[in-house]
Amino acid sequence: MSALLLSSLALLPAVAAARDLSQDEVLLLTEQGRILPLPQLIEDALMRFPGHFLEAELELDDGRFIYELEVVTRDRRIMELEYDAVSGELLDVEEDD
Repeated sequence: MSALLLSSLALLPAVAAARDLSQDEVLLLTEQGRILPLPQLIEDALMRFPGHFLEAELELDDGRFIYELEVVTRDRRIMELEYDAVSGELLDVEEDD
């Protein structure tokens, strides 16, 4: 590769991939008080979309801890909610197809 091409590639922004955290990492972060406990966010999600909790994941995305929760509503819609795991702010809501 030419030096010009290599230097041009170096200027491209790095693509930061989100990383799923393990259960042990989630437990440690919760115990340290660095993130909110998952049940608190599940309660909020079910208040917004009454139904049943399905699953959750915690990701480290661009330096930010993000909980991704899925609930199934009483009318059988699957909703995906993203929360800031530190502040509890609801960041995004999508209906799964």
